[in-house]
Amino acid sequence: MDFQGINDRLLVLHAPGLLGADEPRPPDPADKKDKGRSGDPYVLVDPQQLVPFLEVCRDDERLRFELLVDLTATDPAVDDEQLWINVALLSVTHRHRLSIKCQLPKADPVLPSTTPVYRASQWHERECAEMFGITFAGHPDPRHMLLPDDWVGHPLRKDYEFPKEYHGISCE
Repeated sequence: MDFQGINDRLLVLHAPGLLGADEPRPPDPADKKDKGRSGDPYVLVDPQQLVPFLEVCRDDERLRFELLVDLTATDPAVDDEQLWINVALLSVTHRHRLSIKCQLPKADPVLPSTTPVYRASQWHERECAEMFGITFAGHPDPRHMLLPDDWVGHPLRKDYEFPKEYHGISCE
């Protein structure tokens, strides 16, 4: 099934939290500053409805996304007030993929944990929590796995300032 078929199926199922879809487009030749949009097509989902949305993706026989391949975040710019959550799903049975995006406010980035739907998201969520400061409500093991417990800040945010030293060790 191609992206349009997947999106149509999600619409028929009234998938919870589905806000829209975006597909790549070529640049507008009349607008010299427009560079178009490249990359994968994706569906935009309300972050607070991500868990029931993923359940529909996993449980519907025509979609059957058995695997969560990736869950990560991006910080587009220092002055942007949103973080993007990016989720990639794969159906081995039907041999199709789906990219999902959600926007979270940087001021209070809280998202329900997706681990009840896909156990593989445990590690991905822990990494996002450390690197971007996102709280995954209900996560079964929110311990740090990459940084020391007393590390200050979230290194993959655009506004992060790397410390000059950590416990007397130079970081420069």
